[in-house]
Amino acid sequence: MKPPSLSTNGTRRHARPAGSRDAILAAAERIFAASGFAGTRTDAISAAAGVNKALIYYYFKSKERLYVSVLEEQFQEFNRRAIEILTAPGSPRAILLRFLSLQFDAISRRPGFAPMHLQMLMSADKPFMDLVRKRSGPRNRALIRLLERGIREGEFRRVDVLHAAVSIAGLIVFYFALAPVLEMVGHRKVFSPAGLRRRKQEVLDFVRFGLFTDPGVSAS
Repeated sequence: MKPPSLSTNGTRRHARPAGSRDAILAAAERIFAASGFAGTRTDAISAAAGVNKALIYYYFKSKERLYVSVLEEQFQEFNRRAIEILTAPGSPRAILLRFLSLQFDAISRRPGFAPMHLQMLMSADKPFMDLVRKRSGPRNRALIRLLERGIREGEFRRVDVLHAAVSIAGLIVFYFALAPVLEMVGHRKVFSPAGLRRRKQEVLDFVRFGLFTDPGVSAS
């Protein structure tokens, strides 16, 4: 049976489940990213989604499960494509740059991803840590293996692969998490096409010159 919601004139009607659920997820991503988990009220999410608040509990049971569902939805397709790239055969240089391009483009399309990702990593709550192990763990292990292979094959400098992986992630995630502050102090082009192109190229160049044994060699 479809869950009921209220129409604009106060009468009860049947909501479209897929549309309502997607609207809740989209609104929740924006509001959780801006206000954090503790600062977000389900009333605000239901108002932004244009649905009865009861639908949030129908689909997600609790605010915590809604938060985890937003993160799951963010991770799922990105992780599938990321692992596909990271485990492919070929030059570690080219693979790493393809992965970074994928990650940058995925996060730049969803401004709520980076703030929620950092909030999750700073939380010790079990559901969030379970999600890290389930979703981030396989991708991070694939990245570590790629870095190790690149070192063995002489394409990457001999570095501490754990710290290299953390540094690489920070180049992208922290920039987008910092975007509201950058805009507040006058950098208005954070999400403009030109601003995104410039930042993406800076990330790729930083990795090339910081990690590659020969930055001038084509990574194709």
